[in-house]
Amino acid sequence: MKIEHLALWVKDLELMRDFYVTYFKMKSNSKYVNDKKGFSSYFLSFKGGARIELMHRPDILQHPGGKGMMNGLAHFAISVGDKDKVDQLTEVLRNAGFEIIGEPRTTGDGYYESVVSDPEGNHIELTE
Repeated sequence: MKIEHLALWVKDLELMRDFYVTYFKMKSNSKYVNDKKGFSSYFLSFKGGARIELMHRPDILQHPGGKGMMNGLAHFAISVGDKDKVDQLTEVLRNAGFEIIGEPRTTGDGYYESVVSDPEGNHIELTE
C-alpha cells in the first residue's frame, strides 16, 4: 500500500498551483471545473508519482484554530534529496517571502529538516 495523493482545500487555486509547480518542480494537470458544484481542482505530480490535489470551493471555511495547530493534518513532508538541498530550498523560500516556521536542523528523531509555510499557511517539512 501507499498514499496515492494528499488533498488540500485552498482559497486561491492558481496561487497555490504556481507555488508547488515553481518551488517543488511538480507537474500540473489541466484544471478540472464542476460548475454545478462550484468546485475546481488541479492534481500536481512529483517525478516519483506521489500527488497533491488542490481543491477550491467558495463555501469551504478556514478552521479558526489555524493550520498545523488543530486535530487533523499537522504537516506533510517533502524529501528534497539531501541536507544541502534542504538548506538551499529553505533560503530560496525565505528570500521569496515565505514564512520559515522551523530552521534547518537535525531533530530528536534523526531527521534533517526545516519547516516552511506555503502561501495559505500549510506546514511543509523539507527533509533530506
